[in-house]
This record gives sequence, structure tokens and C-alpha cells, in this order.
Amino acid sequence: MTDISDVSLEAALSTELAPAKINLALHVTGRRDDGYHLIDSLVVFTRFGDRVGSVAADEDSFEVTGRYAANVPRDASNLVLRAREALRARYGAEKAPPVAITLEKNLPVASGMGGGSSDAAATLRSLARLWQFDIDDAELARIGATLGADVPMCLAARPLVARGTGDELTMLPGFPSLGLVLVNPGVGVATADVFKALAKADNEGLPPLPQQIEFHSMRNWLETTRNDLCPAAESITPSIRYALAALNKADAGFARMSGSGATCFGLYETGNVAKRAAAEIRKRQPKWFVAATRSIPSEDA
Repeated sequence: MTDISDVSLEAALSTELAPAKINLALHVTGRRDDGYHLIDSLVVFTRFGDRVGSVAADEDSFEVTGRYAANVPRDASNLVLRAREALRARYGAEKAPPVAITLEKNLPVASGMGGGSSDAAATLRSLARLWQFDIDDAELARIGATLGADVPMCLAARPLVARGTGDELTMLPGFPSLGLVLVNPGVGVATADVFKALAKADNEGLPPLPQQIEFHSMRNWLETTRNDLCPAAESITPSIRYALAALNKADAGFARMSGSGATCFGLYETGNVAKRAAAEIRKRQPKWFVAATRSIPSEDA
């Protein structure tokens, strides 16, 4: 039973957004001897995502709510619980007492939007604040890296270019908010399966970004780039093509699969145009995951 009688609810409850991670472009540039692939990817995060909340409790608990709660494991394999234990291992159980954690799962599982990694990052931020740890971003990222290659970039949650295995991050200044529609046709795709089906792993890296980034320059730049995982993902899940077709029919300025799929994104000039496009797609495909959102801009944008 959670006991917050001695403190205010605002002080006791620590909540964090776990934003969707969208690979606007993803080039696979090599493969290491240990089997890990190398990437060169432009990544943004959206204002839509999961939410993680934590509060002091008499004993540890973990509750999952939201549209996609049924697909989330509740055991120790869940990255939320692994994040909790990673912080405890770093600071000790005395400084990390029991907590009740709630995950509101709004993103489909295995959807190419980094949901699990973003949930882990949000958990690290939430618990570090709840437990009042004096920890800087670099140390939190080091802990996050033990949970998965994508967790440090999800901790940053700002426009960036990821290279290497996703561990070499370059933050992008002056990157604006972009209007996006996210569409998933109701299927999950295992990232490992997509990489196994990849035909070619030694592709060229990303071209230089435009000096001024806005809707038109970004759309034109994206036309010169790729998601090298898309052909492999489509061979496993052909319905990705239907998601792309739906976005193009809804007048997306540009449409592409994100990550290893099956979620696809459409780029729109304004948030209102994106909302109308999402409503149109949702009307045609009421069982699909469809969300109109905006990307989170750079801190100086």
C-alpha cells in the first residue's frame, strides 16, 4: 500500500514522458566482427509517447495501463524494472527504497519507435528525481547504456544523429519541431529478425544536413536518404506498405518507415494539417495505431 500521507502528492509522485523515438533516416554502414551493425541515423522524439510514474511505497510494485498494456511483460525482462534495479545497484538499496511504478503504455510494442528504451530512460529520470540522487546526465547515460544501446539517446530525447551502434551521439542545435503522423498497421516486428534479413550492411552514411532546417528543406533532404531496414522489414511484414500508402494518400509531404518497423511516419507542414491527416487515416483504419504529434525541438530552437 502506497503511503504519501506525510508529503504532498506533487512532491511524492514523479512522472516522466517516454517519447516515441523516430528515425527520420537510417543508414546501415557496416557490421562489426561481434555481429553488431553500425548505423548513421537522424533521430527525433515526439510529444506523444508512454508515461512512467513512480511514488514511494511500502514494497515494490509495477502496474501497466493504457491501450497496449496487455502486450507488456511484467517480469524482470521489462526494461522499466531493469532500470530500477540498475539505479539500486549503483546507489544501494538504502538510498533506493521501495517504489510503486506505473507505466502507461500508449505506444505499440515492437513497433520501431524505441518504446522499451524510452520507458527505461523515463524510469531512470523519474526514480533519480524521486530518490533525490545527485546525478548528472553523463552518469545517467552510462547507467542507461548497460540497459541497451538506445537508452542513452532516449535520455537525451532531443534531435540528434546516432552513429556506431547507436552509442555515438551528436546533438543538433537549432532543429525545429516537425509535424508528424505516426501509423502502425497493428503488427510488431522483431528488430533481430529485420537485421537478419538485411541484404547489404555496408552502405554510405548520411549526407550533410541542410544549413537551415524547416519543413521544405527537411523534406528535400529526406528524399536523398533512406531507411536501409525497410526492404528487410517489408519482406517480413508486407503490411508496412499499406501504412506508407495510407500516409501518402493523406497527403504526407514525405513518408517512411521508422527504425525496424512496422511504424511509419508522415511529415506535415503544420500540426493542424497532421491532425486532419490522422483523422482521415483513422476513419479508414480504425483498428490501426494512428497519432498526430510534433517532434521535440532542440533546446535552442
